[in-house]
Amino acid sequence: MHFDATFFATVGLFLFFALVIFLKVPGKLGKALDERAAKIEAELGEAKRLREEATLLLAEYQKKRKDAEAEAAGIVAAAEREAAALTAEARQKTEEFVTRRNALTEQKIKQAETEAVNAVRAAAVDLAVAAAEKVLSGKADAGVQADLFKSALGEVSARLN
Repeated sequence: MHFDATFFATVGLFLFFALVIFLKVPGKLGKALDERAAKIEAELGEAKRLREEATLLLAEYQKKRKDAEAEAAGIVAAAEREAAALTAEARQKTEEFVTRRNALTEQKIKQAETEAVNAVRAAAVDLAVAAAEKVLSGKADAGVQADLFKSALGEVSARLN
């Protein structure tokens, strides 16, 4: 028989396949591929779990953000209502103050008018008394003056008691 290079290549190939089968390389390759597939599947499961967890966290934080926005809107609305109430109260107090101030000013004006009228009357009475005294002193003698003084003194005593 004649052995050429093709024969040796074929024998080498069969020996290689036999060695591969004897060393259980296909089983080891299958096992390695199965382990790698299981590892990838575990990583995909972990990624899916993390994605779901991230989705839940996102939903929770969006809800918290909406709640915070609603609370902030409530705080702003309450602050606006309080500011409006304080403005109305300040306006009312200012109006009351102006009203009291006007009433006090009017009262002082009336009092000043009354004092002026009384001062004018007192001056008129003083002037009339002085004029009457001058007229009476010129017309009355000492006896008449003494009688007038006694009668005036009696009237004053009667009014005081």
